[in-house]
Amino acid sequence: MAIKKSDLYASIWASCDELRGGMDASQYKDYVLFMLFIKYISDKYANSQDFAPPVFIPAGASFADMVALKGKPGIGDKINTDIIRPLIEANERLARSDFPDFNDPNKLGEGQAMVDRLSNLIGIFEKPELDFSANRAEHDDILGDAYEYLMRHFATESGKSKGQFYTPSEVSRVIAQVIGISPQNTKASTTAYDPTCGSGSLLLKVAAQAGRHITLEGQEMDVTTAGLARMNMILHDFPTANIQQGNTLAAPKFKDGEQLRTYDYVVANPPFSVKTWSVGLTPERDPYQRFAWGAPPAKQGDYAFLLHIIRSMKSTGKGACILPHGVLFRGNAEAAIRRKLVDSGILKGVIGLPTNLFYGTGIPACILVLDKENAGARRGVLMIDASRGYIKDGNKNRLREQDIHRIVDSFHKAADLPRYARMVPLSEIADPRNDYNLNLPRYIDSSEPEDLHDIEAHLRGGIPERDLDDPASPLAAYWQVMPSLRRALFSPLPAGEGPGERVRPGYCHPTLPLQDVRAAIFSHPEFTAFKQAVTQRFGAWRTQATVQLSAFDKGHHPKALIEQIAEDLLDGFKTAPLLDAYDIYQRLMDYWASVMQDDAYLITADGWVAKPARIIEIDKKGKRKDKGWICELIPKPLIVARFFAAEQAALEAMQIELEATSASLAELEEEHSGEDAAFAGFDKINAKQVKDRIKEIGSDTEAEDERAVLKRWLQLSERESKLKTAMKEQDAALDALAYAKYPTLSEAEIKALVIDDKWMARLTTDVQAELERVSQRLTGRLRELVERYQTPLPRLIDEVASLAVKVDGHLAKMAIAWS
Repeated sequence: MAIKKSDLYASIWASCDELRGGMDASQYKDYVLFMLFIKYISDKYANSQDFAPPVFIPAGASFADMVALKGKPGIGDKINTDIIRPLIEANERLARSDFPDFNDPNKLGEGQAMVDRLSNLIGIFEKPELDFSANRAEHDDILGDAYEYLMRHFATESGKSKGQFYTPSEVSRVIAQVIGISPQNTKASTTAYDPTCGSGSLLLKVAAQAGRHITLEGQEMDVTTAGLARMNMILHDFPTANIQQGNTLAAPKFKDGEQLRTYDYVVANPPFSVKTWSVGLTPERDPYQRFAWGAPPAKQGDYAFLLHIIRSMKSTGKGACILPHGVLFRGNAEAAIRRKLVDSGILKGVIGLPTNLFYGTGIPACILVLDKENAGARRGVLMIDASRGYIKDGNKNRLREQDIHRIVDSFHKAADLPRYARMVPLSEIADPRNDYNLNLPRYIDSSEPEDLHDIEAHLRGGIPERDLDDPASPLAAYWQVMPSLRRALFSPLPAGEGPGERVRPGYCHPTLPLQDVRAAIFSHPEFTAFKQAVTQRFGAWRTQATVQLSAFDKGHHPKALIEQIAEDLLDGFKTAPLLDAYDIYQRLMDYWASVMQDDAYLITADGWVAKPARIIEIDKKGKRKDKGWICELIPKPLIVARFFAAEQAALEAMQIELEATSASLAELEEEHSGEDAAFAGFDKINAKQVKDRIKEIGSDTEAEDERAVLKRWLQLSERESKLKTAMKEQDAALDALAYAKYPTLSEAEIKALVIDDKWMARLTTDVQAELERVSQRLTGRLRELVERYQTPLPRLIDEVASLAVKVDGHLAKMAIAWS
């Protein structure tokens, strides 16, 4: 059975988090990630027949040997000496500092507490479904993604001061794409470097975008984090990546002779505004000439890292660096460096990001995109303000798939997009009014246009035509698609007035009551035609995607699949009016993340096979209990809907009758439960008490009404009981029919159930929801305008005067004079 990605991630995190106890997340992560690492390399390389496996596992130092230590005194010391030490001695790229101390009582507890905690931690990774021997990396790696999942969660838990080891993968992906690396322009000798690599996630995203094994090098100041990076490289199938530990600014490790080594691609997310950046070096006498444009401020290290990056780029090199927004506009020494940077032409773009994306800080940041190739001919800087595109995710913000795509698309097109992107000429940046200040609001006004009120409309009524028809109005795009709808909803004449009335130029009036507007929009032929056009676009994509999805099979790559069909969907809707193609794209990507991805990984592991699995629970006494069955790829409702619709309809009819019977029973009890009523003396209303009471009444003529109520209760109760029994039997029969159907399914039927009934049915609903949003935005804006101006000032004055007269009349009746 294939490992379901979401289940793998969630179960590992939940189990590990439960065992953490009082240990700080930033420390506990080192133990958990080592367990994942040792399990993976043991499964993949312990029995390797390769002449020179990327990781050599000495005899006695595998995960199986750790399992043998469970429950034994001294387990922590034995892990250190019998597992970790031989691994380090056998693999020169690994160092003792890469791994945590498994015999630290301050973190793991003393005596039996340590034994129990470590034994339980080993047990989490001992589950049979966590067999990674057949797991392939190739950028579609469950383990590598699981490692990132755990790091992201640990970064979230670690707090501001300790979460800097991880760059959010969404930001890393933006950087990897805007620097332009791709399979078409890379080869094995292509080099990429991160001078502040943290746990290596940014560097690995660059490698993933390259689509092949390139040369990776990185330096990280923190000893433990450098170890995380080395493990991360191995888990992502880059065991030859060179990760060095040390201070990049004071003691760079990657040199050719006495000069800094230069690279094709350089990326970094350095710590923001480091105050001690110059410790260990004198900028004026820097042997690597990094500060020729000037020395950064003594307590502001952002430009020090940027200058190191620029110096580390080849003459045609590309780079990108995440820095705080302050680098765009701070003065003095930084202003002088910024002037040199802009004049050099190396600065290709500035991307403003949302606040609170990063784990080490909540302040807003930006990406400076660098390119030395043809720098002298560059005549502008592309500026993108992406600060408003994100989603809340716990206590952090996160870029959505559509936000990433919008940024990357805008960067590569280098086209002006109102309130989002603009190619700013160098002459404008250098103009004395701006004086090389790169603060994005100087060049891009991303604020929402002010919604101006019309004084005359407030005084005299009517809807200003400017609010409806101005090109800047949010409604103008609707009338371009549906011009006659505009004329159907608004008239130059007030409602009910004939053609003899004087028309006020520039103002119009609604033709329908507010409550009828939505129905009028939905029934209008132009809106119907718009919906049909959207449905046709989706249908064309669906036909093409179905072919691609049907061709997907065992051994294929899910990430390549979603990239292909998602790009096709985005392209198909980019010219669709009124809809945002990126919103449609996001719908697909959200569904991929929640359902389709897991399905695709099941298919790539097992093929188009749908086997139900029994759900077995084991209680504390070790007894096994069958709790039914489940099929992840094709859930039972899909089987029932396609093959047993009649049986399901009969069951639903019974359910409706049961609900009606139960409601009648409850109504009867409530109606006759008052004092002296039929059920007044009952402690609990049940069949025995009701029958006893009927027997007690006998043939008493005075209790005829009570007897009728009690007999009616018995009839309803018996019918309810029979329906419940029948439904239980029918449900069990339907369950058996569905369960028995799976082995008979052909591959074609499985594909139809998964692709048509499951995936496409959901996506069709999502597109319809986007259409619904279009109508909601239109009706919402129209409602806002109508309500704003429907009661002009003279009418308000008349209504106030009328109400004042009524109040005075009421006060007079109470002999109260109001002055």
